[in-house]
Amino acid sequence: MYELHETSDLTAPVLVVAFEGWVGAGSVGITAAGHIAGEGPVIASFPPDLLYDYRVSRPKATFIEGRLQDLAWPSVTVKHRSIDGRDLLVLSGPEPNWQWQKFSTAVADLAAALGIVEQISLGGIPWAAPHTRPTVVVTTASQRDLIGDHANTPEGKLQVPAAITLAIENYLTTQGIPAVGFWARVPHYVRGVYHPGVVALVERVAAHTGIDIPLGSLVDDASAQRRQLAAAIEARPEARKMVKRYEQAVEAQDQVASGQDIADEIERFLRDEAEGL
Repeated sequence: MYELHETSDLTAPVLVVAFEGWVGAGSVGITAAGHIAGEGPVIASFPPDLLYDYRVSRPKATFIEGRLQDLAWPSVTVKHRSIDGRDLLVLSGPEPNWQWQKFSTAVADLAAALGIVEQISLGGIPWAAPHTRPTVVVTTASQRDLIGDHANTPEGKLQVPAAITLAIENYLTTQGIPAVGFWARVPHYVRGVYHPGVVALVERVAAHTGIDIPLGSLVDDASAQRRQLAAAIEARPEARKMVKRYEQAVEAQDQVASGQDIADEIERFLRDEAEGL
């Protein structure tokens, strides 16, 4: 299911996985993965006809002065980036619509062929969280010793609709490849890319792997967005009250909100869906 391009010898390569779609709040996972990949070359690609329903994941058409110039098909690729002698491979693209099990098996075979030592999944969870506080990153893992003593992790039994990142993890672990997942809690009222969440995920990957991943303009982007959010919320009394409640919950170390609470806040704050922050 994939085409492997020529690669050089890899040193303890880590596979970073993120997809557009499910568990994609604030586009934090796919944006962080793109930043980690940088301008690295594509070393593997997957045929889109095997993975996508084009009625759902439509190709993008480009016109210039009324003439069709290009069709950009959805695609899944693996990019390679080397930092200080360590290798990062980034698997990303729109979440496939078809053949998850065959695709995950192919990724596991590719990972084994490339000598992958660990998978890291990235994503975002919409949450009743204030943008005025540091982004909380939830950690999951295939084995307990990968989580860390002070990590924020779900307690007890948790059943959720799975993203394809978890399907890939399931197949990689059968190959003996350990996996961790970092999931940023994204304020549910933020539209577009949530840059503070992107920063949090990149920093978490860097800390976990010991690879010094340059942040570039990410910190400035996050600061600018926080200023924009502050200005937008200041003009909306209901929004100010909502953010204040979330701040108080954080200070009380009680970040759990019921589904109904979140739904009520979203309904009040996003009555006009065309108006974003």
